[in-house]
Amino acid sequence: MKIIFAGTPEFAAVALQALHDAGHEITLVLTQPDRPAGRGMQLHASPVKQFALAHQIPVAQPVSLRLDGKYPDVAKEAHALLQATSHDIMVVAAYGLILPTSVLTIPPHGCLNIHGSLLPRWRGAAPIHRAIEAGDAETGITIMQMDQGLDTGAMLLIEKMPIAAGDTTGSLHDKMAKLGGDMIVEALRRLEQGNLPATPQPEQGVTYAAKISKEEAALDFTLPAEVLGRKIRAFNPFPAAAATFAGTTLKLWQAQVVATSEGKHTPGSIISADPQDGVIVACGSGALRITELQKPGGKRLPAAEFLRAFPMQGGKFD
Repeated sequence: MKIIFAGTPEFAAVALQALHDAGHEITLVLTQPDRPAGRGMQLHASPVKQFALAHQIPVAQPVSLRLDGKYPDVAKEAHALLQATSHDIMVVAAYGLILPTSVLTIPPHGCLNIHGSLLPRWRGAAPIHRAIEAGDAETGITIMQMDQGLDTGAMLLIEKMPIAAGDTTGSLHDKMAKLGGDMIVEALRRLEQGNLPATPQPEQGVTYAAKISKEEAALDFTLPAEVLGRKIRAFNPFPAAAATFAGTTLKLWQAQVVATSEGKHTPGSIISADPQDGVIVACGSGALRITELQKPGGKRLPAAEFLRAFPMQGGKFD
């Protein structure tokens, strides 16, 4: 099929490669404008744009597609480009811009979205983070027919995936990106065969995955250890869970829940800190064994290496 692809991060780039490798003709790629990144804050192309340029696929980067928005001239130009580009369908994956009805109605077969959750659970911007943070036992990918709502369209394909005890957003993202690529290829195969029925989303079980903010990274050790352990995994690699020790804000990358005597230690206090066992911190209930940490300007280090230069025995997280 001839496809217009809209996406921006690595999750989308994996799907774009899967479609390309499956022999589909990508006639145009839409992706977010280049953004400053890194210490030099130089402009960087998105992973989707990098793939497109490497494979001589035309790229457009409108700042908006809304004709009634702040950039109507840009949106009008983008609409004209979409209408002039030969295609059968649009595939969308983590694009980052709202697709108005005026865009959704352009492709002959509409717009299919690769969404990283088992809809209707975790509609919205951060479904992988929120599933881990909430302690969900499983997640998955939904291929959805897009409509005007926020991830409210009919479901075309859905496949479950377990969330492992040690999964971070980073590790789960990579597994789900691969699954999403495989599933969109399968969805288009079925569509070409006329065998892709749509199922409306149930009205019950709707939850929303709000965008992750950096403010959420600060850990409150009065919470149960299980809750904090999930937050650390959910915020790895972004925005990275953080806590302040002796006036220094440390990033906490890996931790496991351990048992401790209830009420014996003040939440946030360091129960022990040694190279073998890591840094064990008292929580509202239970404790966390922190095994990977990072100080400002430093590298992510296993607890054994970190403690050589940053002793923590007997201290307390504020």
